[in-house]
Amino acid sequence: MAKAKPQAKPKVEEYEDIPGTFVFNAERSRQGYGINMFCMSLMKDENRKEFRADEAAYLKKFNLTPEQTDAVLKREYNRMLELGGNIYFTAKLGATDGHSFRHLAATMTGATQDEYAKMMLDGGRSVEGNRSKSGKYDKPKKAAAKKAAPKKAAAKSKSSKKRK
Repeated sequence: MAKAKPQAKPKVEEYEDIPGTFVFNAERSRQGYGINMFCMSLMKDENRKEFRADEAAYLKKFNLTPEQTDAVLKREYNRMLELGGNIYFTAKLGATDGHSFRHLAATMTGATQDEYAKMMLDGGRSVEGNRSKSGKYDKPKKAAAKKAAPKKAAAKSKSSKKRK
């Protein structure tokens, strides 16, 4: 009988290197199935009432990890996303608590609702300091910047010749 090969670790996607970003990919979908089904259950009034009556008991109906249960009970939305929650599903928990999506987003970014709205109206969060956990994507490489500079200069001279 042949020995089973050990499974290789899943490839860490480049987008996992972005600070504060938890992309809802297939792996997170599997990981968060229970937390997302819990959140979807809150679409029904009778489930919201049962949840409000005894949150911890209600959560036992779903296959949540202790970390997921803790995140839900503490309303740690960023942690819920990290543990496989989908933002559109977890927003149902916020709505159950009487919060708007704007409130949740502000809470998740550490801002007031007005600060969050202004940031979004001004184009969103700056990429400076938010590019990479590893530092790999923090700044463009100098060599790439030097190569781009002559191309820009050549493009300008071509366009000025066309005008003459």
